[in-house]
Formats: sequence, C-alpha cells, structure tokens
Amino acid sequence: MEIHFLQVKFYSIGVYLDPEIVGHLQQWKGKSAKELEENDEFFDALVSAPVEKVVRLVVIKEIKGAQYGVQIESAVRDRLAADDKYEEEEEEALEKIVEFLQSKYFKKHSVITYHFSADSQTAEIVVSLEGKDDSKFVVVNANVVETIQKWYLGGSRAVSPSTIASLANTLSVELSK
Repeated sequence: MEIHFLQVKFYSIGVYLDPEIVGHLQQWKGKSAKELEENDEFFDALVSAPVEKVVRLVVIKEIKGAQYGVQIESAVRDRLAADDKYEEEEEEALEKIVEFLQSKYFKKHSVITYHFSADSQTAEIVVSLEGKDDSKFVVVNANVVETIQKWYLGGSRAVSPSTIASLANTLSVELSK
C-alpha cells in the first residue's frame, strides 16, 4: 500500500531584501545556488544581516486567521523552546500575534506582510483584506521577530523549500556580480 501526502499551499511567499544584503554575504561569493541552499549558516547570516527585509504572503487558498495564527504560534514556540529562549515575554508576544490574527478571514488574494526593520528588534505585520483598511500590528520581542524570520528565511528549517531555493538562486547570482 502506498501512502500519498497531499500538500496544500495556502499562500505564495515573496521575499524582498535591501540590496545592501549582498555586502553582508560576501563570504559566500562564488558559491553555487545549490551550495547556498544547503548551507544553514548562509541563511543565519541572511536573517541576522542588519538590513530591511520584507516577507509578503499572498493567500491562494482561503484560511481563517485563527488557523494561520496557530500555525505561526506553534512553529515559533517550538523553535524558541528548542533554543531555550521561550520565556513569559515570548509567550505574551506570541499570544498578541494570535489575537491580532484571530478575527481575520483570509480570502484568496489577501496579503500578509512582515516588515522586518534593519535592526531586527521589531517586525510590523500588515494585513490587507479586500474592501477593508489595512490593519497593522508591531511585534517588539526580538526573539520572536528573529524566529519568525527564520520560519520564512531559515534555510533547511524554513517552512517553504521552494522559497529557500529561489532565495539561494537569486543571491548566488547577485553574489557573483
């Protein structure tokens, strides 16, 4: 008997990096996209680089904000716990994110944008729903901010292997210039 796993994609991911990122990744100059893709240290350097980063999710399949919030909460909590960085402050920050997302309903083409400041101490989450004003929430816990970045940009530990492959490909080209 064969078992098939069906992977349902709820959103597509776009990553926008300040062009200065290339200056912070020079030690990987000349590496192939495949070499970068398989190197978690490269993605750690990308996450910790002091440049502005934007991760934009465009919803493909409708999802309740509560479902998405729980997905983010458990992924971030598990990673923080594994790194021994999950304290009361992190728990509170995660609860506030879940609360912010709770009442939202993401129809197709809704947009969730994470804007990470250059100092990586804060992240602004902006939700754009059809026919409604954008709603914004600022995450001020540095551990949670870093872990959300790693959830989307963290190499082999990231949520989307295709996003990581695409990033490795693009940055390999940029680094070879």
